[in-house]
Amino acid sequence: MNVDLENQVALVTGGAKGIGKAISKLLAANGARVAIVDIDLDTAEETVAGLRESGGEALAIEGDVSRSGQMEPAVERIVEEWGKLSILVNNAGINTLGGRVPIHEFREEDWNRILEVDLTGVYVVSKAAVPALLRNRGGRIVNISSVAGLVPLRLQSAFVAAKAGVVNLTRSMALELGSHGILVNAVAPGSTLTRGTKKLFYGADGVYTENAASLLAHIPLGRPAETREIAWSVLFLVSPEASYINGAVLTVDGGWTAGYTRDW
Repeated sequence: MNVDLENQVALVTGGAKGIGKAISKLLAANGARVAIVDIDLDTAEETVAGLRESGGEALAIEGDVSRSGQMEPAVERIVEEWGKLSILVNNAGINTLGGRVPIHEFREEDWNRILEVDLTGVYVVSKAAVPALLRNRGGRIVNISSVAGLVPLRLQSAFVAAKAGVVNLTRSMALELGSHGILVNAVAPGSTLTRGTKKLFYGADGVYTENAASLLAHIPLGRPAETREIAWSVLFLVSPEASYINGAVLTVDGGWTAGYTRDW
């Protein structure tokens, strides 16, 4: 899939690795200049180096998305570098920090940090970026939610709550900003194969673990997504062709949330 993103400037949070890296690569490959904001500056710089080697224009900025004192200067630096901001992808996120446990065993510090990054981070970065998008007379915002924000999952209450918040925050932003030419949508990935989830899916023998096989039995396509498949959905939503899509949540989960495939 190729779209025309020439003269577009994108900010991707958490773009150093995983889904964020795939999004950054795809946006750059289609002509956008891409700024990666990530708490892991070394890995962000490695990703940026790869984008530049492929002919793209890219910039790495260190920052914690939950800290407005870091995000406002990050946006200012992007505008100083390239003159504008036209695309924001709120991708940065974390999941369970202290293991998957029921709500009464969930550590408060883990709850607070997950909500800070996964939900408050979307607010903080958007608040910093929207004035630049308004000066640009429009743009696109894509928030990365999760199927966990659409259906309840056990033993990860903070992640579920945060991603559900992202869904309705997206819709609220779409109502507020649509009249200004800023289209706001969300992508809700299902299980996605990243470097961090390979241990979840694959055992030492290279085949699916028992837990992964059980999970994938509920997915009609019978496999996890690849990061590029999530990135393609983001590319579509920021493309000129998606000019009348606003307030949507695009589920990219292989049919997981459509219902069960088993006979009962």
